[in-house]
Formats: sequence, C-alpha cells, structure tokens
Amino acid sequence: MPSERVDELLDALGDERARQILAAVTDEPQSAKELATSLEASLPTVYRRIDDLKAADLVSAQTAVAPDGNHFERYTTTFESLSVRIRDGDYVVDIERTEGIADRFDDLWSELGEGR
Repeated sequence: MPSERVDELLDALGDERARQILAAVTDEPQSAKELATSLEASLPTVYRRIDDLKAADLVSAQTAVAPDGNHFERYTTTFESLSVRIRDGDYVVDIERTEGIADRFDDLWSELGEGR
C-alpha cells in the first residue's frame, strides 16, 4: 500500500468518532441518521467521518429504499480485519477485505460460464 494511502488510513483510524462509526457498522449497515442518533453525534460530523472512512476505503455505501419510496445510503465496513505493523521504519497495513455482493455475482457468473 502506498505511503499516502497508509497515512490516509491511519488518519481516519486516529479519529475516535470514525472508530465509533466503524464499530457501529461492522455487524449491520446503518444510515448516517441512525449513526448520529446511536452515537449522539451531529449529522454533519457523521457525514464528515464517513467521507474520511470512504476515502480510506474502510466503509462503503449501499442504497436503500425507505417505505415512503425515498432513497438513502446505509454504510458498512469493507474489511474483515486490519493490522498495522512497523517494518524498517515504515508502517505496513494489511487489510483482509470482505467480499461484496458485486464480487459474489461476478464469481457466480464466472462459475455459470464455466459450466457451458
């Protein structure tokens, strides 16, 4: 991982509110409004931290539809585990990514293609 990406990731993880958001969306996707309520934070603060986490590729957004037909985004983590270590004076970050629905669809499509 390039050093700029490592710095961006460590900066995002260095923020307590961002870590709270990561913990909150690990098990179940949540909207910014749900996060603001559960974390007792302002909506603008939640959106700023989500933007930082998205830039660091630690969360992704999924579009959901409310019962009234309005669309909104729910956020979830993009990784299973993350480790940071120091080697030769540099930070090394290892991220084990989660497989998203698009990846599973691509895999299924490939498997179907192999069966022809």
